[in-house]
Amino acid sequence: MKFTITREQLQEGLSAVAAAIPAKTTLPVLANVLVEATKQGLRLSGTDLDIAVTTTVPAEVDADGAVTLPAKKLVDIARELPSGPVRFAAAGESRVGIECGRSKFKLLGLPREEFPSFPAVKFDGSWKAPAGVVHKLVGHVAFAASTEESRPILNGVLWELRPDHMRMVATNGHRLAKMDVPAKGGSTADLIVPPKALEQIRRLFGAEEALDIARSDNHIGFRADSTLVFSRLIEGPYPNYEQVIPRENDKFATVDKAAMAAALRRMSVVASDQTHRIRLAFSGGAVKFSVQTPDLGEAQDELAVTYEGEPLEIGFNAMYLLEILKYMPTDEVRLTFKAPERAATVEPVGWDDPASYMALVMPLRLVD
Repeated sequence: MKFTITREQLQEGLSAVAAAIPAKTTLPVLANVLVEATKQGLRLSGTDLDIAVTTTVPAEVDADGAVTLPAKKLVDIARELPSGPVRFAAAGESRVGIECGRSKFKLLGLPREEFPSFPAVKFDGSWKAPAGVVHKLVGHVAFAASTEESRPILNGVLWELRPDHMRMVATNGHRLAKMDVPAKGGSTADLIVPPKALEQIRRLFGAEEALDIARSDNHIGFRADSTLVFSRLIEGPYPNYEQVIPRENDKFATVDKAAMAAALRRMSVVASDQTHRIRLAFSGGAVKFSVQTPDLGEAQDELAVTYEGEPLEIGFNAMYLLEILKYMPTDEVRLTFKAPERAATVEPVGWDDPASYMALVMPLRLVD
């Protein structure tokens, strides 16, 4: 193996794969980056066995070859080298010499054969979408996925792929976010994807890039230009979220998002650290916020709203509401209600976008 690459191209390739390399692992080869000199250039790959990233960057290759090298050390060396051509040459079966200007290093790695193979994902008949569309889906939905270990299926994001649209849904059982966007191509599939893999898509692919999306039995693959990402899918049936989306809410409130978020933050100072429970009382043209916490105190606030329906008092976890408001793409939001024990919805008002978006939050009992 022998090749020459600019420091900038080396850093670009290493930064692409670095996030897939685990900080701690019991399998030494997973702490390494796979370095492959090929006719197409330098291919770099990293994996933690759940997510794998591989990218190809331009390089002058004099002799093909492959080896795995310690990722952290290689990143550190690339960062500290002076700007200029970096020469790599095999100095034994698993040893590589690196030269740049007057700087010289020798790194000891592990054989290519010890590195895990990549999933067999075929991109024939793949779904196609601008990466920006997938960014939008992930950015507005993934936050609602669960982080608890008790129900692993809810740790993933449901991605429904259809010939004419894509939908992402995430929930932790107390809040839910759902977005639909137009799309083309591919067949019908329901996939449960780890949020960590979706974040790699936002990190690695520019919004204007054309993204190919394909799947095997238990993996999903993403491809754009010279970079590929593979992820293990979460297996199992996703809960029937359609059952919890209310269809009969007959009370409506339109409110300024920033003003409501500010009031919720003020009230949450005195709310319980366990439940974050806050009471909202809607009537006429106002919503009254109140919180009472034994051993701590109480607080009240009031906000002007446009409200239609019978007066309503309902309790919410302020943190869940704040998080939902954070991801709403418009300055005004519309909340709908049915009763104090029924789910409420939050939607953007005046969003000039082909995507449709809504969030749902379950109420808290006002009396223990």
